[in-house]
Amino acid sequence: MIRNPSVQGALLSLSAFGIYALSDMMIKFMGQSLFAVQIIFCAALCSLPFILMQAAASAGGMSLRPALPKWTAVRIGLIVVNSVIVSYTFTKLPVAQAYAIFFCMPLLITLLAVPLLRERLDLPRILTVVAGFAGVLIALRPGSVPLQFAHLTAITGATLGALNSILLRKVGNRERPSVVLLYPAIAQVLILGCFLPWIWQPMTALSWFLALMIGLFSTIGGVLIIKAYGRAPAIVVAPMQYSQIIWGTLCGVLIFGERMDALMVLGISVIVAAGLFLLWKSGQPLPGSAEFSQKS
Repeated sequence: MIRNPSVQGALLSLSAFGIYALSDMMIKFMGQSLFAVQIIFCAALCSLPFILMQAAASAGGMSLRPALPKWTAVRIGLIVVNSVIVSYTFTKLPVAQAYAIFFCMPLLITLLAVPLLRERLDLPRILTVVAGFAGVLIALRPGSVPLQFAHLTAITGATLGALNSILLRKVGNRERPSVVLLYPAIAQVLILGCFLPWIWQPMTALSWFLALMIGLFSTIGGVLIIKAYGRAPAIVVAPMQYSQIIWGTLCGVLIFGERMDALMVLGISVIVAAGLFLLWKSGQPLPGSAEFSQKS
């Protein structure tokens, strides 16, 4: 039985991001024939039964009143906008390119955790974050890859995703997972449903099955990541998202026939190495802290 909260948070987030990688591949597949808004609407609709079952099975019964309604409203806005942005990006960019930009998000989380969560960074951590951004640039190669509108949406998605993760860290110990998951899903159904009369495309049985799986996976992944942020600081949970880039790019190669060149592999390797180093450093006290002074 693992009792270290940081290790528990790391393992929970590792599992969550593996599940999210599978969901991303399903979204990309559906995006070949459907608009991003329709995909997210159907996935959110299919997720509602799973979220309600999770709420019924969890401690406290079916109490779904938010403890922090203002933060819940902010998260709803972020998630509704970001879900469409991210889905659009996956339908337009190769998986490796999309992930190379999205994986600015853990770096942004690590930086934003300083002013927003009052977590601290020392020089090695700062240099590691810089190295992680350099890995993103190596993988993306600005100037050599034709820029698209989807590259801008990817940057926007990374920023909004980082802010959402910071909010999760703030509310993770005070809100029930069912509350955190349910209200954004309802908002996606209600808000995105308003656009369906103009964009709806007929869906096959396979499309509905994939939407159902996305709903299930998003619920499971959401519960896991909420619990991860409730057990460990952002600087531990955030680097675990780097595992998602490995599974996602492999799926891009094996399922969608995308090609990986040496610079892409190098850039991804730098990003993963930076994340692992941040995880290792998170277990050590920062210079100047009380814990550091006791060990010195």
